[in-house]
Amino acid sequence: MASLAERRALLTAALGFARLRWREPQPPAARALDAWLTSWAGVGAVLAGMTAQGFNVELKEFPYGWRASFYAAGLAHSVVLASAYRPTPSAAVQGAAWEALTARREEDGRPGR
Repeated sequence: MASLAERRALLTAALGFARLRWREPQPPAARALDAWLTSWAGVGAVLAGMTAQGFNVELKEFPYGWRASFYAAGLAHSVVLASAYRPTPSAAVQGAAWEALTARREEDGRPGR
């Protein structure tokens, strides 16, 4: 099994790759990743990965979109480490996860965004 650092690197890479905008036609690998990440299985995998990285998550539906917020596990949930409001749950989770992972990289002294 991959180490926690390796799993974090893979999650960060997948989320970063999904953020790229392609000229048409979109490469098959990018299309497959996008289809999987926007499915409920993909959302669940990102949430499970973020939980393994030490985050708690709140995903909430609003009339015009979704908000995903990540908190440090074991701390009061008044301290939001990352949050994103988007039209779909998958976009909200991906946006907040990217924000949380890149912010943590900067705290570690490694290049972030």
